[in-house]
Amino acid sequence: MDTAAASARLAIGTLSKQTGCNIEKIRYYERVGLLPAPARSAGGYRLYGTGHLKWLAFILRARALGFSIDEVRTLLKLAEERKRPCAEVRVVAEAHLKAVHAKIADLRRMERVLRATVARCTEGKGFDCPLIEALYREDPPQGGRPPRPRCRQRQF
Repeated sequence: MDTAAASARLAIGTLSKQTGCNIEKIRYYERVGLLPAPARSAGGYRLYGTGHLKWLAFILRARALGFSIDEVRTLLKLAEERKRPCAEVRVVAEAHLKAVHAKIADLRRMERVLRATVARCTEGKGFDCPLIEALYREDPPQGGRPPRPRCRQRQF
């Protein structure tokens, strides 16, 4: 291997440091087929090229935006096509955006329930905690309404 080609090859540790992605995650992305298998040295070490660096950066950015592994796989496939079908990319992104909006709505409901439940026991001196009581209940609160139990004060 000439020096120019050798300098273009990165060990997994170097790839990890350059991208901020831990080594096990890099190996995972290889196993699930998001990152192509790298060449191997005579000693069996993985040797990544600049293409791997570019793909891994793409994967990490997509994952940071919350795209699933399957969505990232689809986006990578679309990115590799010469005519980059933007309409198909948009379909994937719009579906993901819809899921993000649903998650935000769920988080807001959770926040309302938790805020109201925590407010019920502001002193923290009770034997029965509304949050613990709510977690023991089988039926989840509907419509963001907090559970009914109130903290009972300790009796000395």
